[in-house]
Amino acid sequence: MSRRKTERLLNLVICLLATGRPLSAEQIRQAVPGYDRDGDEAFQRMFERDKNELREIGIPIDVVRDPWEDEPGYRIERESYELPEITLEPDEAAVLGLAAQVWQRASLAEAASGALLKLRAGGVATDQPVGGSIGASIGGGALELRVDTRDPAFPALWNAVRDRRVVRFDYRGAGSESVRSRTVEPWGVVSRRGRWYLAGYDRDREAPRAFRVSRITGQVTAVGKAGAVEVPEGLDLRAMVGFPDEPADERVAVVRVRQGACEGLRRLARAVHPGTDGWDEAELAFTDPERLAGWMASLGADVEVVEPPDAREAVIRRLKGAIA
Repeated sequence: MSRRKTERLLNLVICLLATGRPLSAEQIRQAVPGYDRDGDEAFQRMFERDKNELREIGIPIDVVRDPWEDEPGYRIERESYELPEITLEPDEAAVLGLAAQVWQRASLAEAASGALLKLRAGGVATDQPVGGSIGASIGGGALELRVDTRDPAFPALWNAVRDRRVVRFDYRGAGSESVRSRTVEPWGVVSRRGRWYLAGYDRDREAPRAFRVSRITGQVTAVGKAGAVEVPEGLDLRAMVGFPDEPADERVAVVRVRQGACEGLRRLARAVHPGTDGWDEAELAFTDPERLAGWMASLGADVEVVEPPDAREAVIRRLKGAIA
C-alpha cells in the first residue's frame, strides 16, 4: 500500500470518528486530504474502495439514511471502533514493556509508538511515550521497565542474531584504547544492569566471548549468508555475560522531583517528602549508579540527583555526553 493511500485511509478514519453527525460523501470529499484532487467519478470509485477496505480490516463504517436528506451520511461509532478491555498478567505486561523499550530505536520507533497507543486505548496506563520509561499499573501494582538501546551498533547486531548471520566489527577492549577487528558468530544479545552485550563465538580467538555493545566502534558488517550461525543447544546467555549469583548491595539515592511530574518514579520510590519551590524529595533504591543515571537523565529537567556523589556524577556525565 502506498504512503499516499495509507494517509488517506487514516484521515478518513479520523474524520468519521471525530464527526458529531453523519457526513455526506461530498462533505467527506472536502474534509479529507487526498480526495479533493480528483473528479466526481474518480472520487466516487476511490471512496467506495476505501470504505470496502476499511470494513475488510474490521473498521465499522455506518451508513445513516435521513429521510430529509438526498444523500446518505457516514460515520464510525466510537463504541464499535474502540478496543475491548485488555487484561494483562504481570509477566505479559513485562514482555510488552521490554519490547517497547527495545523498539525505541529510530528505525522501529513509529511501530512501537503505534503499539503503545493501542495499549493505552485498551486501558494499560503508560507514563511516557517511547523513549522514556514505561510505567503500567496492573492489578494494583506498579511496573516500570527500562532498557537503554541507544548504542549505534545495536540494530545491526539485533538483525544479525535474528538472521543467524556472522558479523564483523571493530572493538575496543576494557581499559584499553586499542581497537581490534572481531569476526563473531552471534548467539544473542542480553542486557545486564542497563547495558547491552553480544554473546557469540569469536572466530579470531576461537572461543565463546561476550562483547559490550557500547565498546563497538564504527559500522557492524554482516558477513556471509543468513542462517549460517548455529546456536549451541542449551546455551545460557546470562552465564556468558557473567550475571552475578548474588545481587549487588542496595543503596538509596536522594532525588529532587518536580511537583506534578514523574508519576512512575514516585510509585517506585521508597518515600516521597513534600518540598518547597515546586520540588519534592524522593528516596530511590538502586544498585548500579550508571543504570540509575540513565533513568534520571531520560527524565530531563524534572529530576535532580542530590546524593550519593557517584550517582550524581554519573548523571552529569550522561548529560554532558548528550550535549556533546
